[in-house]
Amino acid sequence: MVVPESQDKMYYPLNDLQKDAHVPDFNSYLALYQKSLENPEAFWKEVADEFFWKKPATEPVLQYNFDVTKGSIYVKCMEGAKTNMCYNVLDRHVREGSLGEKVAYYWEGNSPDHQMAITYSQLLSHVCRCANVLKQMGVKKGDRVSIYLPMIPELVYTMLACARIGAVHSIVFAGFSCESLCERIVDAQSSVLVTADGVYRGEKLINLKQIATEALEKCRERGSASVTKCLVIKHHALKTKSGAAVMIWFMSLICSLLLWCIQTPWDSQCDVWWDEAMRDSSEECEPEWLDAEDPLFILYTSGSTGKPKGVLHTVAGYLLYTSMTFKYVFDHHHDDVYWCTADIGWITGHSYITYGPLANGATSVLFEGIPVHPHVGRFWEIIEKYKVTKFYTAPTAIRLLMKYGREPLQKYDLSSLRILGTVGEPINPEAWQWYYKVVGQSRCPIVDTFWQTETVRNKQLTIEVLLGSRTQTFPFFGVEPTILNEHGEELEGEAEGYLVFRRPWPGIMRTVFRNHERFENTYFKKFPGFYVTGDGCRRDKDGYYWITGRIDDMLNVSGHLMSTAEVEAALTEHGAVAEAAVVSRPHKVKGECLYCFVTLKDSREFSHTLVDELKRLVREKIGPIATPDFIQNAPALPKTRSGKIMRRILRQIARNDKDLGDLSTLADPKVVEVLFSQRCEAAA
Repeated sequence: MVVPESQDKMYYPLNDLQKDAHVPDFNSYLALYQKSLENPEAFWKEVADEFFWKKPATEPVLQYNFDVTKGSIYVKCMEGAKTNMCYNVLDRHVREGSLGEKVAYYWEGNSPDHQMAITYSQLLSHVCRCANVLKQMGVKKGDRVSIYLPMIPELVYTMLACARIGAVHSIVFAGFSCESLCERIVDAQSSVLVTADGVYRGEKLINLKQIATEALEKCRERGSASVTKCLVIKHHALKTKSGAAVMIWFMSLICSLLLWCIQTPWDSQCDVWWDEAMRDSSEECEPEWLDAEDPLFILYTSGSTGKPKGVLHTVAGYLLYTSMTFKYVFDHHHDDVYWCTADIGWITGHSYITYGPLANGATSVLFEGIPVHPHVGRFWEIIEKYKVTKFYTAPTAIRLLMKYGREPLQKYDLSSLRILGTVGEPINPEAWQWYYKVVGQSRCPIVDTFWQTETVRNKQLTIEVLLGSRTQTFPFFGVEPTILNEHGEELEGEAEGYLVFRRPWPGIMRTVFRNHERFENTYFKKFPGFYVTGDGCRRDKDGYYWITGRIDDMLNVSGHLMSTAEVEAALTEHGAVAEAAVVSRPHKVKGECLYCFVTLKDSREFSHTLVDELKRLVREKIGPIATPDFIQNAPALPKTRSGKIMRRILRQIARNDKDLGDLSTLADPKVVEVLFSQRCEAAA
């Protein structure tokens, strides 16, 4: 990759931005950072004092054990305190403050004709009504509620309703298959599923209700019938604003009828229409006062064993950390209009569409659509429309829009933008430069963020923004990173190795749901005393940390992290496949794509038909995001004498990199020559 300008070049913000910033210069950052490490009790207490506590903490703000040799791993924040997340992000602004009439969300649907503004008072009303419906369905404190919804206001209503009554929400990205949804419902043992009849993604109609019904059938086949009610939103029959064109209404009606025709049978014992349930529901609902360490939500992330991990976050720590990171990383001010383009089905959306912005009383854009529908200027049109000041998107989206050049942007006024952000994957220099110069007009700092579902955030907005081909920065408050070598020895100065953390912060995960042993083995067993991220890291001479990528067998496709084992398990379910191995291959738009090697059973032939069947199987088992770009026939796989697949070699084959290094541990080196001769040059 050619770096367009020196990686050492520093980009400074405009003086007016720096003057009003919460962290105006690097010395201010250092002072706050040092306080967060040297006196964490005072540091986090100041943050906690901004929120409402029904009962104050009786123990130190943070207590923990990161060393598996000294007992069970645990993290506790604000032990003894009682609070409620929903109260702090809504009631505190509406009942105690003066933000009731402030817009919480500008919702933009898949079509530009579908939009609405939702104030904090209206949001609170909707949340309370939903909370009462859930209670009527028997949901109580500690129960799990699975949510399988597109980016619509009801998604926010439902997750906050769960937080209000002490239920634990488990949001499943609406692009996942029925198999993935089933797997997450079974593991969480959810009692209620909330979904929609259908949704358009661009021009494509997705029948969510059918997928949800199939998922519940699979749950019952596996002996799990925990879901007693399925709450269904009539989303495809979108209501247009009063006075909208008759044609828009007519097209909505046609879409409604079309989806109704293909909808799966209605189960009157389980299924309930959202509108009917909400019609007579009260707009008042007293919050459930929860212990600080009560669970807030479960979010499933890919695991190296192929079985997704239920990452569990708790009330008080998540409140403190998402509110603070949102305020400082995006330098939030009261008059900002903030837009994160992520889906709430991922941790980015949990933290920086819902909880972080609402905790700060922010106005956000909630976007259902895709960047290129109905035209390639949709992002820029929305920025102009709402005068967005802080824009947060993925490098995948940036690379996609780069293909269309500058012309689509020149039709819109982007002068409102003040800070840009990237999330989900490393950003390459070409995309960084285009984002900075074309979108930000060479005046907006870029916040390039690194974090995980497990850790919420580890990144600080610095006033000096350094260009690089990978994510790089200094750590956020309370985060103490360290670089270790393979032997667990700490490396000083310029170094490269394993990225680990020496101590927790309030927003770090607490456990893997119903599997604390897996939590300890995954994150703490390799290097006792440290949280192991699974990422490689380089620290340069100036102290910047550069994330170099996953060390274990994980893939990052368009910002979506998934395990090789998960995809391999799907491929080997096909009757023709004896063995499969999956690696990443660079992709100009996605960052990485899936390159799959399949070894067939005797007498089975490799063909285009088989490739199509395998792609369809992966889509059905995991979801469209996991669809392989390349599937190569592999008569045999490169293995060590002990039988371990050498994925390092497979990655080099996928990239056509013949500098293979030491092959002495391979049982049959000739396998490599065969695989190179049959490699895929173009997507199959």
